[in-house]
Amino acid sequence: MHAAFSHDYVISLPTMIVRLLLAGFLGAIIGFEREWQSRPAGLKTHTMVCIASATFTLLSLELVNVSYFNDQNIRMDPLRLIEAITSGVAFLAAGFIIFAKGEVKGITTGAGMWLASAVGLAAGLGMWEIAVLATILSVSVLVILRLVQPAVQSAAATDTDETKP
Repeated sequence: MHAAFSHDYVISLPTMIVRLLLAGFLGAIIGFEREWQSRPAGLKTHTMVCIASATFTLLSLELVNVSYFNDQNIRMDPLRLIEAITSGVAFLAAGFIIFAKGEVKGITTGAGMWLASAVGLAAGLGMWEIAVLATILSVSVLVILRLVQPAVQSAAATDTDETKP
């Protein structure tokens, strides 16, 4: 009866827990910045995207080792996982991108969700260095460029005004 409801995991339960917690924590860091800026996809969304990506990653790593799939006619391609997560999250992120009144809004939030999925994928694979570095870099970009953006926009507006007849 035990065998019908369980699986002999290749990745230990403590390792899975750490990877999922890391994914959730890093997703929350990215989402916090979006939440702070009052964007529609913030803390909860980015955290869930990261955990979901890590979960799919852990599942795929375990599926490669399931005896049901040892048949030569069944081939497991780990790169399909990256493609599936990327396209799935891209579809979700596209829902946040709006074109209204001649302006595109939500593209940074969509990109953040896409990045959160990559961070979750890295965390799920146990590549915590990549996950942490990507998180630090992305939050740095969001914070630093938010501070620089008004000056750039002001300079661009000044250049545009000077070139008008």
